[in-house]
Amino acid sequence: MDWTDRLSLFSPLDYWAVGLLFGSWIVIGYFIENPPKSRPSVSVLMAQYRRDWMVQMITRQPRIFDAQILATLRQGTSFFASATMIAIGGCLALFGNMERFIGVAEDLTLGADPNIVWEVKVLVLLVFLANGFLKFVWSNRLFGYCAVLMAAVPNEPENALCQKRAAKSGEINITAARSFNRGLRSVYFALTSTVWLLGAEALIVAVGFTCLVLLRREFASQSRAVLIQTE
Repeated sequence: MDWTDRLSLFSPLDYWAVGLLFGSWIVIGYFIENPPKSRPSVSVLMAQYRRDWMVQMITRQPRIFDAQILATLRQGTSFFASATMIAIGGCLALFGNMERFIGVAEDLTLGADPNIVWEVKVLVLLVFLANGFLKFVWSNRLFGYCAVLMAAVPNEPENALCQKRAAKSGEINITAARSFNRGLRSVYFALTSTVWLLGAEALIVAVGFTCLVLLRREFASQSRAVLIQTE
């Protein structure tokens, strides 16, 4: 079976659904990170609070509180990195035991497709999980960089290096959080991609639902309303 034959196993609706899946993932990520100035997302609002955090850290003695917060953030990235690695291992294991997986999938869909169709569907899931893993690992490392920069901020507020290094710490912290959020979105869309096992129509509905959930949490959630309140 050549590639032409393999591609013909998928319907035009399948291609449209997968294109919508990846397109939505890219577009919604860009929109969340670059929202209109009149309506900032939760991610953008939190970025300013991270900068304010580093300013407050300058005069906080001792800085154990700040170190504990950063350690908690790194624990979160480590947890999700480990979880995605386990999920990636599970997907790879499926390729070695595809017959049992296909039996379960066909019971759900009441259809009988060649093995290559199911393998491609698992591969799409694997792409999102792999991207999420890489983002979480990079986020963990950036939070480590942030910890070093925070430790390099002088204890004397009048020191000329204080504000500059605190600002650098804030920007690295924001970059780490951005990578973490991108990893989370990859996990969201990885879960969405599993719905393709039920068919292209189900995948289209799942993509729409995932986008609504992400948009609500970033632009219409209670947490955003609290963050945007004037102090």
